[in-house]
Amino acid sequence: MKLLPENMKVLYFATDCVEPYVEIITVKDSKRRLSLGSSDDSEAEESEYQEEDAALVLSDQSQLLGDHHLQQLAAEMPPRTYGYTWELVYSTAIHGISLKTLYRNMAGLDSPVLLVIKDMNKKVFGAFSSDSFRVSKYFYGTGETFLFSFSPEFQVYRWSGENSYFVSSNLDSLQIGGGGCGFGLWLDADLYHGASFSCPTFHNAPLSTEEDFIVQDLEVWTVQY
Repeated sequence: MKLLPENMKVLYFATDCVEPYVEIITVKDSKRRLSLGSSDDSEAEESEYQEEDAALVLSDQSQLLGDHHLQQLAAEMPPRTYGYTWELVYSTAIHGISLKTLYRNMAGLDSPVLLVIKDMNKKVFGAFSSDSFRVSKYFYGTGETFLFSFSPEFQVYRWSGENSYFVSSNLDSLQIGGGGCGFGLWLDADLYHGASFSCPTFHNAPLSTEEDFIVQDLEVWTVQY
């Protein structure tokens, strides 16, 4: 049996005319409901709600993400990741530059992925994938997948609904988004050369300042349920 994360609550509802049911919500949603139900305390509850808006919690220090990055990304994550610590599974600074090593480090995992890149122009960008990266002949993933960039301001590019080309990965390259003249994000087998083009999957702008870029550092984080 797995413990419920600290930021989740289980509510049990029962009345004379409705079948009993259970609802699992975040602590923040619970506080918001309380504030709506009590006008006298609503301002104080809202203040407490804002104070508890936490950033992503990492198991190790990131070389690419600062506190402001983590706070902005936290607001974009799907609810199923709430309350979990993100663990570093791959870093070019630690593991070298090899897509094969990345796949090997993720073997057996079945969890979302946060891919973060810093290029030689010091631009930070990346992708959230609903599924772990793996060698596959076909595209995989869900509409939770999105691209993001901090160049120069934080931008998130979510699924457009136009196609389902979320993630495609083989021994030669890793691609996220597609369907047009290029991929939303593409990395070669050495995780050294990359490219980012506008693509129908996310209707994104190129994530880097140049469509073709050189990777300076790369990190991959995941949550394990």
